Amino acid sequence: METVTYDKKVTGLLVIDPYNDFISEGGKIWDRLKGVAQANGCIPNMLQVLEAARKAQLRVFYAMHHRYRPGDYETWKYVAPIQRAAWGRKSFEFGTWGGEIRSEFAPLPGEIVAQEHWCSSGFANTDLELQLNRHGIHQLIVVGLVAHTCVEATVRYAAEIGYEVTVVRDATASYTEEQMHSALDVNMPNYANAIVTTEQIVASISSL
Repeated sequence: METVTYDKKVTGLLVIDPYNDFISEGGKIWDRLKGVAQANGCIPNMLQVLEAARKAQLRVFYAMHHRYRPGDYETWKYVAPIQRAAWGRKSFEFGTWGGEIRSEFAPLPGEIVAQEHWCSSGFANTDLELQLNRHGIHQLIVVGLVAHTCVEATVRYAAEIGYEVTVVRDATASYTEEQMHSALDVNMPNYANAIVTTEQIVASISSL
């Protein structure tokens, strides 16, 4: 995997799904993630990357999953398994604590929250590509949840449409170590130009 250098003018941080339901104690999905997330320091690492990006004055973008609302999916002819699971759990329910961004990760003025994605890719059926292009972004640094679903799907899509992508491996998590291995060591190396640690990415962007 190549060594990537970052150009401050064209580099953005993409934070995927930092909802309370995912990354806060008491969240609907936290118990499934906490083993891996606590083992690799995912949440503090996500925050460290976010703070470093802000300090370096990189553009920050958020790709957020659709927040469940009553009536969602009920009239759909085809519902993907991952959507059926979200429907059953009422994941990230709109108007609830679980559907709010964890407070430490709240977007600051000027940071861009893209339209919510309905399945896994932060690009599919949203304005994320438009927002990135309008802000002149060609390089993406990606952190967030979940490694083998939304992160991987977003990274794949980004590569398909021409972005240079870096994934921060200890600033993401999955439900099992096997899923982490599949995402970070088997699948995403085909699409990400670099897969690095928090320490490495913070050092890189702090010198911009």
